[in-house]
Amino acid sequence: MYDLTSDPTAEHTIARALATARWVKSSYSGPTGGNCVEVARIGGGLVAVRDSRRTAGPALVFPVREWSAFIGQASTAP
Repeated sequence: MYDLTSDPTAEHTIARALATARWVKSSYSGPTGGNCVEVARIGGGLVAVRDSRRTAGPALVFPVREWSAFIGQASTAP
């Protein structure tokens, strides 16, 4: 995950990016929403992930490289 201690302004920058992010719902989400996630690239080499049913709730933020590695492993899992 992103280390906010390395940049004292990062928390505010990320908060602004999350507020204007263009969220994409999982392709596995059904018409009723289900238990799915939404993902947004928020700049600065970061990806945000949130619960699609709690859009005003918290988001997890990962470097793009780590998110890509996770997706790569998840898509090959049985």
